[in-house]
Amino acid sequence: MEYKQAILVRQDLKLPAGKMAAQAAHASVECIFRADKSLVKAWRAEGMGKIVVKVADEKELYSYVQQAKDLGIATAVITDAGHTVVEPGTVTCAGIGPDTAEKVDKVIGKLKLA
Repeated sequence: MEYKQAILVRQDLKLPAGKMAAQAAHASVECIFRADKSLVKAWRAEGMGKIVVKVADEKELYSYVQQAKDLGIATAVITDAGHTVVEPGTVTCAGIGPDTAEKVDKVIGKLKLA
């Protein structure tokens, strides 16, 4: 079986690449803490595959997060502390999984790569 994790990044914030990379890392790590340990183990054994995809804005991000939750996939929404680029509490990105690639793709399969 194949496993993957997805990171959804908001395009409307137009964050600098380094800032978005840090936010995506937060999303990935937080999801690992929340995911079923057997899924994390299987995902790690396969090389920890991830995909980073674009969402237009906060509303769209939450729509995909809810779809993942409805399928029982671990999620994490990341809000920024506001020390640098955006206001405190701004939702920047979200993580979905790790879980089976089939389940993750049901949620994010139509999104474009970031």
